[in-house]
Amino acid sequence: MKLVRKFAWPAVGLAAILFSLYGLYHELHGLSAHDFVESLKAVPVKGWILAGCATLAAYAALAAYDHLALEHLGHRISLWFITVCSFTAYALSHTVGASVFSGAVVRFRAYGSKGLSAAETAILVAFCSVTFLLGTLMLSAIVLLIEPEITARFAAFLPLGASISTGLIILTLITLYVVGSLVGFPPLKTRWFWLEYPKPSLALRQLLIAPVELIAAAAIIYFALPEAGNPGYMVVLGVFLASFSAALLSHAPGGLGVLELVFIAGLPEMDAAGVLAALAIFRLFYLIVPFLIALLVVIVFEHSQFLAGQQADSGRKHDE
Repeated sequence: MKLVRKFAWPAVGLAAILFSLYGLYHELHGLSAHDFVESLKAVPVKGWILAGCATLAAYAALAAYDHLALEHLGHRISLWFITVCSFTAYALSHTVGASVFSGAVVRFRAYGSKGLSAAETAILVAFCSVTFLLGTLMLSAIVLLIEPEITARFAAFLPLGASISTGLIILTLITLYVVGSLVGFPPLKTRWFWLEYPKPSLALRQLLIAPVELIAAAAIIYFALPEAGNPGYMVVLGVFLASFSAALLSHAPGGLGVLELVFIAGLPEMDAAGVLAALAIFRLFYLIVPFLIALLVVIVFEHSQFLAGQQADSGRKHDE
């Protein structure tokens, strides 16, 4: 059974990648490398700059997730350390895949050096996951209510009313979460963690901060998309929420293939080469560059921890 659990998620991720690449082959079989390169060249300098700014905003919002979680736990840690730790955890987990688990490993190592126990780190990871879920649900509800026809891009058989009713149900669930915080409902318990409802002030700040990261991440792609056939930011946001959620659920490293397949399928009115170029810029800014920086941060951190351990050992030997 342990062997099955060990290889289950990697197998799911590999299957998702293979299925998505197969789907992309059929979607893009007429696309040439020349078309893709030309689409990249067509992205204006302004688009690159705005995409870069959106990336900074996205990772700043992710740092705020950790800050809220630590406040919920009652720990005070420097904002700089939280920002670096959060950036490293998300940069690695977004690229490696299985984001909850890979991000937890980084946080356990980093926040453990600041005195957090394994149980507290697990609560922190759960809190950040709930914050992300709140943002995804809230934005999905808003998109469904403002652009109810967006569901036809993925499921043409669904009536328009289904989008509106789904959006209202989601907002109701979010309201229940806020009520649970105000009233003080019992903690959320699962086999792996125990999560208490945050204080009302924290819950409200969650609702304010949670959507920012997703809004900024979707903006990276929006700013890089060509103007021809562009359906507008709200539609791009909705397609991004669907594709990003599918990429996370697939456990494929970096959502490889999954993100592209869902995005191209969700924007049929746009030139596939232009969409693919925008997604390449998204991967560069949101995944590849942060991943490389995160690797450097891990190396520096582990080196500093090793030196600190050596100094502590030499100090004990000197005292003896």
